[in-house]
Order: sequence, then C-alpha cells, then structure tokens
Amino acid sequence: MALENAQVLTIGIDLGGTNLRVAAYTPEHGVLNSITLRTRLEAGPPAVVDDMCDAIRELLHQYEEGRELAGIGVGSPGPLELPAGRLHHPPNLPGWDGFPLLEEMEKRLQRPVLLESDANVAALAEYALGLGKQLGVESLCMLTLGTGVGNGIILNGKLWHGATGMGGEAGHMTIHPDGPLCGCGNNGCLEACASATALVNAAERLIAAGKAPGLALMNSERGPLTARDLAEAAQLGDADAREIYAETGRALGICLAGLINILNLPLYVVGGGVANSWDLLSPAMFRELERRSYVYALTAPGRPASKGMPCGGTQVLPAKLGAEAGLLGACILPLYSLQASSVSA
Repeated sequence: MALENAQVLTIGIDLGGTNLRVAAYTPEHGVLNSITLRTRLEAGPPAVVDDMCDAIRELLHQYEEGRELAGIGVGSPGPLELPAGRLHHPPNLPGWDGFPLLEEMEKRLQRPVLLESDANVAALAEYALGLGKQLGVESLCMLTLGTGVGNGIILNGKLWHGATGMGGEAGHMTIHPDGPLCGCGNNGCLEACASATALVNAAERLIAAGKAPGLALMNSERGPLTARDLAEAAQLGDADAREIYAETGRALGICLAGLINILNLPLYVVGGGVANSWDLLSPAMFRELERRSYVYALTAPGRPASKGMPCGGTQVLPAKLGAEAGLLGACILPLYSLQASSVSA
C-alpha cells in the first residue's frame, strides 16, 4: 500500500457511541490535527452528523490549501449495509436503525465520503501501518475489544465485506449459549463476554451476589466501576478481578479458535481498550487456543506445520497501534480505495 504523495490530504472520522474524533492526515506527516467531540446520541443522528461535518469543514479550512483532498473516510459501528451506507440495529448507537449515514454526510458536505465499519478501518490501519506492515503479511483478522467487540478481516490485501458489507461480525459469535444477554438480542455473544461493558457487568453481578468484597469496596469508594478499575484491581492481586479477566480470556480464546480453524490466516490481532490488559487475558486465551484449535496447535510458531508461513507461524498478538487504530484507519481509507481502484483499472 503506497502512501508516498505528501501533497495529498485526507480526513478521517472515528465515530463511537461515546465520542467521535475527526482528523486531518497526510502520508508524509501523519495526523496534522484532530478534533474530539462527545457523541450526542440523545440529540439524534442528524445532530451527530452535523457535528461531524462541522469538524470536517474546520479541518479543511485549516489544511486543504495547497493540498489535494484524496477523500473523507469514516469508521462507524455496525452492522453496516454497504455500499448503501445504512446502519441496521447498531447495538452501540441506539436510535440509528435504518439511518442512511453515507447519504446524509454526502448531502451536507457535497463531497464524496467513504464509509466502513469501525473494526474494518482498525484492521486496515494494523495491516498498512501496524503489525501487518511489521510482519510483512497480506492477510489478518482483528478483534477490537472496546464498549462492544468489532471484527475486521483483510484477505490478500483487501477488506473482506461479505455480500452486503456485514462480513466480520465475530463479536456476535455465540460463546456461551446460556450466557449474558447481548445488545443484539442474543445470549452469550463474544461482545457480552469480552467487551469492556461485559467486564463491568460481570463485576456488578458478583457484587450484587455478595461474592466480591474487594470490588464492592472499590465500588463504594469510587462509584461505578470501569474496566480500567478492574484491571488495576487485578494487577494488585484481587482474586475476583483476576478471575473476571481470566473468563474474558477464555471467551476470547474460544472465539479465536473458531476463527483460526476457519480462516487459517498468519496473523490475528486483538485491539481495543480491553487488550491493554494483555497479561491478564492472554494466559487463559492461549490455553483455549491450544485446547480448541487443532490448526493453531499445528501452526503456532515452532510447530510442525508453521514452516514457510509469512511470520513464522500463526501469530496472535496485541495491536500495535492501540487506541489510534480506528482513527488512522479512517484517515488512510481514501488512499487504500484510490490504490485499489488503480490496481483494478
């Protein structure tokens, strides 16, 4: 993926259920400037789109002179229907069912906009700028563990969309059939078992049952717990917090085992805020991989069938780009699209 033209400008938007971020980007200098705003869900989708478009116009006013705008890229929570650019029952954007996000943005801006799922743009960033570039692979699968769980897949250098743009929804793979209720309406999805929301819900269930005195004390002193609070408690040795993270790692391992058995890719990347606690998650995750994926057992680095694989065997690693992956992916999405068009022409 070539990003050489320093006179090219792109705008990237990372739309989340809590915050939205808008950045101006050039291939030579990276992110020039970014604007972070609260996502005003209570005001409705049109108001949020207005906020995004106002921020885009502000950055274009500052940085477009002397540069060619290559495009505007947006990473949005899904499920997302493509190429129509319409959202369908997004669990983390209540009130957005059926909203034509692409159409509404292009109508306001009078410029072409490229829309992808937030997990797809994060995967694109890790492929082009992060671990994919570092390890020299052309295919990867990424899970993002944040408020929800996203999934992006790159196959032979191309984003995998499926038939309607909804390919890559491993966050709604059933892990525990009788598990916690997910925002999608199913029980026991990976999102209900391994997201930041799931971690907090698990702690609250233990506290309500009187089974986690240390976490109950933390809750009474600090107010509602966050995933970061739980990670801190686990690092300090709280047994209940450590078990919550172990259960999260098990759920993640079950999902990854299925993905590895199906896809047999060289690289699986785990990103999002929950992945910052890799040392708490990964032991249980790797135990599940060894137990449940014969493909992983055969192709992990140093195993019999790992020879000749692009990065020395099936790699499962924490994301390199951290919280910036979604925004960077949205920024380079127009460049990726331009290159894909030139290759197919």
